[in-house]
Amino acid sequence: MRFKIDTHTHTIASGHAYSTLDENVRQAARIGLESLAITDHAPMMAHTTCHAYFANLHVIPKKLHGVRVLCGIELNILDFDGHVDMDDKVLSRLDLAIASLHVPCIKPGSREENTKACLRVMENPFVDILGHPGDPRYPLDYEAVVRQAKDTGTLLEVNNASLIPGGFRDGSAENVEKMLQLCKKLQVPIVVGSDAHFYTGIGELPFAKALLEKVAFPKKLICNTDTQRLLSALKRNQ
Repeated sequence: MRFKIDTHTHTIASGHAYSTLDENVRQAARIGLESLAITDHAPMMAHTTCHAYFANLHVIPKKLHGVRVLCGIELNILDFDGHVDMDDKVLSRLDLAIASLHVPCIKPGSREENTKACLRVMENPFVDILGHPGDPRYPLDYEAVVRQAKDTGTLLEVNNASLIPGGFRDGSAENVEKMLQLCKKLQVPIVVGSDAHFYTGIGELPFAKALLEKVAFPKKLICNTDTQRLLSALKRNQ
């Protein structure tokens, strides 16, 4: 399977990533990607960038080095009611938004509390993707999450970085496999993101690909195979 878009990448603006936006896009062009989403961490993540950075993303060319640039954000879910750290005015102007649970921004709760946070954030009309929902530090009711994704048009992410053996989200694979089986059953689409924090990780999705092959996940439910298909699947474009 060939992926043409990487939907989750970070630049030096995120504070703990190491490449510039231009370096990331050049790498995307080098490996033949059609599009690249820039999704730096929103302001409540320690040492990341500010509100103005996201408000000013409109200055980035829509196409750079032959690659379509999608200007986005990785929001932090701040509480179990699903509040996030960016206002709707800015979110409405971006190409896409991921919302994720991050330990520096929200302490893991019970299975019920974590699930509530995800269900609530998926009600946000500007949250297109639920990021790395397999993180074992945040137990979830995956059937409830998948059904909410279907009801709200939110895409669920298979995050390659989470699946790296011995990584900081080690143990995600079992949860993601469970989620994928439910997505197959309920016909819920997904996206696959590298979560790259250095340019060499752009478009690198080996662990995600292996898991998709293991569960025989249908290609028709994967939105990374074509830019227009991805854009059409984003909630904000419905």
